[in-house]
Amino acid sequence: MASIFTKIVNGEIPCYKVAETDDFLAFLDVNPNAKGHTLCIPKQEVDKIFDLDEATYTGLMAFSRTVALALKKAVPCKRIGVSVIGLEVPHAHVHLIPLQTMDDARFIQKVSMLPDEFQALAKAIHAEL
Repeated sequence: MASIFTKIVNGEIPCYKVAETDDFLAFLDVNPNAKGHTLCIPKQEVDKIFDLDEATYTGLMAFSRTVALALKKAVPCKRIGVSVIGLEVPHAHVHLIPLQTMDDARFIQKVSMLPDEFQALAKAIHAEL
């Protein structure tokens, strides 16, 4: 069965797209730790990040870096945190989280945003690419 991320890649579920290449997709997390929390995924569904072939793994990291640099320009923060956990969705993904404090990286506190806020933020990040 396809993961929720594969359904997003296939257009079956909408997302707030930030960036896309032939092999990778970045979109806003709809349950964000902080405003701008972005997920970067390979379009190929592989459960664990270290099971990706080397080219896809290094490509995902390079893509994530590009998105993180744009995110930092679009969302005022002290730095962009990176997290790879992989327990909640069986599809390799990188969390990019704008950080003000360590609490923003803890996956405990969440922020609420309206659809219009998500759309505007996705456009703002994309504009910085």
